[in-house]
Amino acid sequence: MTGHIPYFFVPILITIFTSKILPNLKTKRIVISGGPATGKTAIIDYLVSLGYPCYEEVIRKLTKAAQLEGDITESHSNPIALVSDSYKFNSTLIDLRVDDYLAANEMNDSFCFYDRGLPDVLAYMSYFNQDINKEFIDACSTHTYDFMFLLPPWKAIFIDDEERFESFEEANDIYRYLKEAYEDFGHDVIEVPFGSVKDRANYILNCIQ
Repeated sequence: MTGHIPYFFVPILITIFTSKILPNLKTKRIVISGGPATGKTAIIDYLVSLGYPCYEEVIRKLTKAAQLEGDITESHSNPIALVSDSYKFNSTLIDLRVDDYLAANEMNDSFCFYDRGLPDVLAYMSYFNQDINKEFIDACSTHTYDFMFLLPPWKAIFIDDEERFESFEEANDIYRYLKEAYEDFGHDVIEVPFGSVKDRANYILNCIQ
């Protein structure tokens, strides 16, 4: 019997091997967030160009849909504050982000990136003094990210567009709400320093290696 592993040790060895290997197979979820005037979209686009899987921001699609349906007829504020049914809008937004979160379970990549995450919804709801239901809190508690990068407002690159509703001063306030929201759900918020798109993306990639 020398040199042979007794059969009753095999399940134990499989369990040990699996426990060591499986964590390495899990796709790490990295969320990148920030208010307007942060350069977030440029970083996400750059990461996509490098071949990294990224889940896009969904609120602009919802905003466009609400505008086409006539649910938003003004452009002076965030759609969360303008839609006739903010609960429905936020609930749909949360559900879409949960779907993207769960999609990573089927991935074989080491990392995937998210353009905003679930706590963003609660941050904006808090900013607009909207009631936050328990189901939203539970969703954020259940679906947490492995890394959270937050981009501070950057005056030098702040540009108004037809889908940007906030002033630069409001962007600073939103930044604080975002930081608090992610910290409330146990995330270690990593602030990305100013710099070129490439430098900022490399900063993020170096942090997650």
